Amino acid sequence: MSSTNSSDNGRYAARGVSSSKTEVHAVVDKLDPGLFPGAFCKITEDFLTGNPELCNVTHSDGSGTKSLLAYMYWRETGDASVFRGIAQDSIVMNIDDLLCVGVTGNVILSSTVNRNAKNIPGEVLAHLIQGTEDFLEMLRSYGVDVRSGGGETADVGDLTPTCTVDSCATAVLPRSRVVDASRIRPGLSIVALASSGTCAYEEKENSGIASNGLTSARHELLSKYYAETYPETFDRNTPYELVYCGPHKMTDALDGSSLTVGQALLSPTRTYAPFVLRLLKNVPAERVYGLIHCSGGAMTKCIRFGKNVHFVKDNLLPVPPVFREIQKVSGTDDAEMHRVYNMGQRLEIYVEDRDVASVRDIAASLGLVSQVIGHTENSQKPDEKNHITLTTAGGNVISY
Repeated sequence: MSSTNSSDNGRYAARGVSSSKTEVHAVVDKLDPGLFPGAFCKITEDFLTGNPELCNVTHSDGSGTKSLLAYMYWRETGDASVFRGIAQDSIVMNIDDLLCVGVTGNVILSSTVNRNAKNIPGEVLAHLIQGTEDFLEMLRSYGVDVRSGGGETADVGDLTPTCTVDSCATAVLPRSRVVDASRIRPGLSIVALASSGTCAYEEKENSGIASNGLTSARHELLSKYYAETYPETFDRNTPYELVYCGPHKMTDALDGSSLTVGQALLSPTRTYAPFVLRLLKNVPAERVYGLIHCSGGAMTKCIRFGKNVHFVKDNLLPVPPVFREIQKVSGTDDAEMHRVYNMGQRLEIYVEDRDVASVRDIAASLGLVSQVIGHTENSQKPDEKNHITLTTAGGNVISY
């Protein structure tokens, strides 16, 4: 069975969210692309010191709508410590993008919390702040030096009924150490790292959900009870039939997992910083052709990098239970699932065949499951544009 699907549509778009961010790229892609136009993040000259051998990288992102899940969980249980995971989500969505251009330390992080003070009290803020400090300490214990530069808490009840948790990370990097994803070419192996399970630096099982696709994930899995009880957690412009239209309460067991549905949705986003630090110490930077963080765009994220590339993904990692349940209860097709969710693999490493064993050994040393999920070859398009052929676990072949 095969299908072709390349544009934003379906249930995710109907909820007002774009996985490809086409309208954003239409503007941003016309701006100054920086020193390495095809890199995963924009890289600029070193404006901080003026050193021509260095460059600056700044990245901003956040936990997205996952903070709404923490809010509902806290309101239901009284356990505000769940917000520590939200702090981690916000940090990782920045740090792991920086990893993809070779940043593995000397990072300054600033955090911003926008809240409605009537709904988000000081107790929640305390856990967000302490969660940030605890996670940064864990990173430093693995050799990844990230320091807090403070942040801002804004009481903006007119803008948000609950809270948003965002971060900005800035680093100075030697230009010689930049991992430039524009170098992705035909003839490479694609090694992927699992997003689920429990690795060496995690204390609890991770569902793999990370912080992308949560707008759909929470609405697909959770029941109308949450719409009725917490109307402040959804956009009133969303068609009501797509609002919390699932069968579950947060406390329900997740089929095939030791986690509840709520625990699975709130699993803190796994970082791959300890892995990338070791990777770039053991494999020469010029032989790491690309690192792709499968965040927005998920399994299709790679299509923006390299030239004349056909990405063949025909040996994907097993799909974790949380994604299987989302698809089962929602009826979302395979094409949209793999475009919205990471489906169990969130970091892709593009290397020559000779370096595959080293990549996988480094992953194994940290308890990370890895797998060669495919390869790159020459584009089969008449215009030589990049494209993807993906084979799902069920054998469905999808073209993007």
